[in-house]
Amino acid sequence: MPGSETVRRTTLRSQIADALRDEVIAGRLPAGRQFTVKEIAEQYGVSATPVREALLDLCSQGLLDVELHKSYRVREFSYADFRDMAEARALIVEGIFRRSADRALACVPPLALASVRRRAEEASRAAIAGDLDILIGYDLRFWRELAGLVGNPYISDFLDRVRVQAWIFTVPLLRRMPSLSGRLWHGHGELVEAVAARDAALVEQIIAGYNEHSMALIARLTE
Repeated sequence: MPGSETVRRTTLRSQIADALRDEVIAGRLPAGRQFTVKEIAEQYGVSATPVREALLDLCSQGLLDVELHKSYRVREFSYADFRDMAEARALIVEGIFRRSADRALACVPPLALASVRRRAEEASRAAIAGDLDILIGYDLRFWRELAGLVGNPYISDFLDRVRVQAWIFTVPLLRRMPSLSGRLWHGHGELVEAVAARDAALVEQIIAGYNEHSMALIARLTE
């Protein structure tokens, strides 16, 4: 079939990018780790072309840097970067629901809102238990679906990018703690109900509390 090879390569490119993204977020590919296209191609048993394309995709997402001699390095973020990320994600979420929620949520299918509530329950449960590996996936899905309720994919994609970068910085710090049980923010359910009620003031209050919690926890770990 014409174009089938292109489709397969694109799918493979996406699969490799997603797999490497997960490795970076989880800290299994730590900040500063350097590697080549050949190394990743051999690891996954594929040709160099989809690997190169996947790595360039991750560069465009701000997760990798291109080094000399055609190698790549996992980007290293600082505490100052994290402060800026926290501010950015707060402004994005507050802006979404201050300007768009009344119009967008009026036509949100009940099933979509129910899905966000389920994500909130799953993320909150993992956060309370201190299960970081489970929390990361549910948390990213929760915020992606929550932002998606307003129907602007550009906003949703930008928020997802900032949140991924924040996780990359915080995960190695959080793994130093002997236990995370009860230490992680778990207000996902409260936030989604505030959004469903179109209460912009409460959304802003919850997000402010979330950022204060995150900054205080990370500040202690970087002392």
